Amino acid sequence: MTETLRSADGTVIAYEHTGSGPAVVLVGGAFNDRSTTTALADALAPAFTAYRYDRRGRGDSGDTGPFSPEREIEDLAAVIAAAGGRAHVFGHSSGAVLSLEAAARGVPMTSLAVYEPPFRAGDAPRPGADLLARLEKAGDPDEAAALFLTEAADVPAAVVEQMRQSPVWPYLRAQAHTLRHDVALFEPDFAVPAERYRGVGAPVLVMDGGESPGWFHGAADAVAAAVPGARRVTLAGQDHDVLGRPEVLLPELTAFWS
Repeated sequence: MTETLRSADGTVIAYEHTGSGPAVVLVGGAFNDRSTTTALADALAPAFTAYRYDRRGRGDSGDTGPFSPEREIEDLAAVIAAAGGRAHVFGHSSGAVLSLEAAARGVPMTSLAVYEPPFRAGDAPRPGADLLARLEKAGDPDEAAALFLTEAADVPAAVVEQMRQSPVWPYLRAQAHTLRHDVALFEPDFAVPAERYRGVGAPVLVMDGGESPGWFHGAADAVAAAVPGARRVTLAGQDHDVLGRPEVLLPELTAFWS
């Protein structure tokens, strides 16, 4: 059953929870609403109470302006408060970055597991510094979605064109107005804010997939190096699209949270 809460600025945030046991909050990335973490929530339910929510502007949640990353941090803090005031957190992709930013700012977490926060480290190619401005000026959702996929997600233009003809495109298009929220988390240059992450006090697990592009591995290494005491794990045979395979994540998460 869908429930709602109000974030610090009054924005309505929609969420659901399932299962029993210690609270876990699941934070999706770009193009995700709470439906994308359903399979993982169901897999966790026998041992945990899994909370999944619509990030600001997605699904059934509101989108009060003006936007800033601090508003999304407040939203996550409000969901954790609804879960009892403290929770394990799992963040995927830009949801991993949002979760790290919240932890660095003192949002109470029992622990934090992140999968492939899409920073750029070392000499990895970086999106243009004007990507956020270009997304805000995009003429329509199709343009915004294609721009994000090619520049922020590093998807080849030919593949994006195929995606535009596929049944999944209307869903991606419907989320396109929130992509600026994701990119704003990486301002100004998609680099890992190592100094800030040294202030993360919760235990942290940093994961990536063995089949993902190399820049994901570099980003995961850089995050793990920045966060004191972080544990680093690579899931063999996996790529960025891991949310639909909870059986892969479950052993690592349950071991980390036990």
